[in-house]
Amino acid sequence: MRPSDPTEGRGPVRYGPPLPEPGLPVLPELAAMVAGAAARTHPEPPGGPPALLEAARGHWERRGLAPGRAQVTAAPGGAPLLLALTAALGGDVLVPRPCPAWWTPQTRLLGREVFSVPTPAECGGVPDPYALLETVRRVRAEGGDPRLLVVAPADDPTATVPPPEVLHEAVEAAVGEGLHVVSDETWRDTLHPGPDTLLFSPAEMFPADVTVLTDLTGGNLPPSLPAACARFPPTAEGDRLAARVLDILTATGASLSAPVAAAATYVLDEGVEVTARRAAAVALHGRVAAALHHLVLAAGGLSRPPRAGRHLYVDLGPLRPRLADRGVTDAQDLEDHLTARLGMPVPGGHRFGDDLGALRCRLGTGPLLGSTPEERRASLTSPDPLELPHVARALSMVESVLGELCDLGDRAGPEGTGAAGEGWESER
Repeated sequence: MRPSDPTEGRGPVRYGPPLPEPGLPVLPELAAMVAGAAARTHPEPPGGPPALLEAARGHWERRGLAPGRAQVTAAPGGAPLLLALTAALGGDVLVPRPCPAWWTPQTRLLGREVFSVPTPAECGGVPDPYALLETVRRVRAEGGDPRLLVVAPADDPTATVPPPEVLHEAVEAAVGEGLHVVSDETWRDTLHPGPDTLLFSPAEMFPADVTVLTDLTGGNLPPSLPAACARFPPTAEGDRLAARVLDILTATGASLSAPVAAAATYVLDEGVEVTARRAAAVALHGRVAAALHHLVLAAGGLSRPPRAGRHLYVDLGPLRPRLADRGVTDAQDLEDHLTARLGMPVPGGHRFGDDLGALRCRLGTGPLLGSTPEERRASLTSPDPLELPHVARALSMVESVLGELCDLGDRAGPEGTGAAGEGWESER
């Protein structure tokens, strides 16, 4: 069973969009740390310097993943680290649909197959366990060699957090089939305040079978300072995998620069300034994402409530007739239309492995926080950022653009009731 190309006839989507932008100024203490390390002339060792690796161990220990004898390594971004992991494990890769845009190019670069598995109705980030088992069976029956499943306990692009039981069932199914699991926990530290959302790492459930990967540009570093860390299973097999990954990072020259290593160490140590900034940023993005979600539902679109990150995944399928009147018939058209109308990146769902024909896209909250450093700082420090003129204008623009796509009678009620419920109501 070879995976189909969702973009056939429109040109292949070889590379996806970057992570949703933070839209906030760099923490001053972090900028000073980077500047102070810029004069270093010696190269950092492949896999990261000892201080960085020790900071990473402490980071995971505070989240209930005491490394113990587990190996830890670092790389200049999540993509190079996942590439090394995929190369070290070999075989074909399974991912949920949709999934982060940066997961699949590495696999294709290695000449491996990627198989997308539908997600459960209530969340993204993990495959439906029964669909996963069926996919593994079919791939093997047709001569494939599935070895790796990648999951996200806090997801991009859907901004959802799988319930613990759903996550457990999916990972249990994968482990039962002999797959290694990579848990992408890039957005783990961006859970929105308010809802009683529980996040567990698969490594807590199946410690011998899960490698944890964290791209620090999710909740801690700006995109200009790419760094990522991996924690391998505390087993002999985990040691071998870590050694193989380090070999690949070394051979490909995927080492951190001194300023980036210093920045990564600083944020992983989680001092008062780092944790305070992260908490403020998470709360801000959570409020704006909730407001954006309300606007989507009011316009007649579909979207699961955002629970993490700085983004929202939207299905405008119910507005297909009005979109078709504007020449928008698939996800690429939708991306082009909304990017032009909103003046900010709105990647279509096909960038994340979703069906090209579905009218889905990811909306980011970062571009709504202001266009100048002063406006962004005001957004971060305001007790009511939604009342700030620049944030209110940005949300009003989104409301206006979405409002063009629906008749007044199609709009949902003030609480998001009516035609636009909070879950996916279209077929996945």
